[in-house]
Amino acid sequence: MKRAILFWLLLCSGLSASAQVTAIRAGKLVDPESGTTLTSQVILIEGRTIRAVGAEVAIPPGATVIDLSRMTVMPGLIDCHTHVCSSVPSRRGLSRKVARSGQIAYDLGNTTGYRAIQGVANARTMLEAGFTTIRDVGNAGNYADVDLRRAIAEGLVPGPTMITAGRIIAPFGGQYAPSDRGYTMNPERPGLGAPEYLYADTREELRKAIRENIFHGAQLIKIVVDDQRYIYSVDDIRFAVEEAHQARVRLAAHAVTEAGARHAAMAGVDSIEHGFVMSDSVLELAKRNQVVLVGTDFTREYLQEYGQDAETAGRGYARSLDRIRRAYRIGVEQAFGSDIIFDVEGKTRGEVCLSILDTYVAAGLPNSYLLRMLTTHAARLLDVAAQRGAIRPGLAADLIATPENPLEEIQTLKRVRFVMKEGVVIRQ
Repeated sequence: MKRAILFWLLLCSGLSASAQVTAIRAGKLVDPESGTTLTSQVILIEGRTIRAVGAEVAIPPGATVIDLSRMTVMPGLIDCHTHVCSSVPSRRGLSRKVARSGQIAYDLGNTTGYRAIQGVANARTMLEAGFTTIRDVGNAGNYADVDLRRAIAEGLVPGPTMITAGRIIAPFGGQYAPSDRGYTMNPERPGLGAPEYLYADTREELRKAIRENIFHGAQLIKIVVDDQRYIYSVDDIRFAVEEAHQARVRLAAHAVTEAGARHAAMAGVDSIEHGFVMSDSVLELAKRNQVVLVGTDFTREYLQEYGQDAETAGRGYARSLDRIRRAYRIGVEQAFGSDIIFDVEGKTRGEVCLSILDTYVAAGLPNSYLLRMLTTHAARLLDVAAQRGAIRPGLAADLIATPENPLEEIQTLKRVRFVMKEGVVIRQ
């Protein structure tokens, strides 16, 4: 028995000794949580993990040295609201009603396999743009997101670390609009919402949908609170939160109305997704219950890609700027989420996601706060702060480098020149 234990210890020691050692010379090193910058730092990486950080860290013989002495290094970015397995052609120039019809046609007309392939392409460009972790919140057919997460984890395809929601849970009809909003789902085919949604209108249906999702690999639960005239009650949502938390997963609540956001905040969800209409009283409630706001605030240009005319897009954009400012003033913790589904000609998914930065810049958020939205706040929401979201010993070696310091010039995040994920160089 003792010989077996000794052999095992020697084997583990040998594996550790053989792990690739990389040293990065960082000209500037940004800590988003404190909003500070250190100069002339060495980041020592062993395998997938950061082992040491500091100005006096010795570089061991034989280590691979990466010189980023003319760059600013920071943790990899995190997008808390993505749909990488959904990639719909642009609807620019079409009415919102027609654009929404196109989304339904996409859901019904594309197989899970094809959507997984789209997910592979989108995940790669997001990683190359600097997103080393993403939370994918559904719209992935029959668990294409879960399969993509597995493929990335096993090294079959490149992509960010994924946290996946599986199938979206919603009241009957999901996010498909009823006939009084322009078109009709076929009442002779009530199952058309599958596999996009799990319909749940009772407590037992909610419990079953949550458990089914977790069984099939979901790492968080997403519910749609209010896309129909009938919405989940506070007690319904609280029940779903308790069920999810008992299984040690978090719950994200899609809410686009004042009533929906209020119900979600009162129920104590982990995050409100979108929250386009939130009065100060609802924002105060969200702050009190430690609910994170993932605002998904599109630029005016992207709203037009989504099918809105210029006037409608302008109103929606102004509404977003107002809510961002009020949420910041009140002290609601905000995390970055892009929510990109429609393609933009000539741009990758990663590039379009980063365009959302412009909305927060226009709202006047400080660069330091916006950087925390993309790292520290996001890592806390995703419950991965013990593994990611900072550059310190013991954490995953997820980091990026930009030409300028984002604390001084936030737009430099659109010019990422170096990406490392778990110790592997993705872009250099």
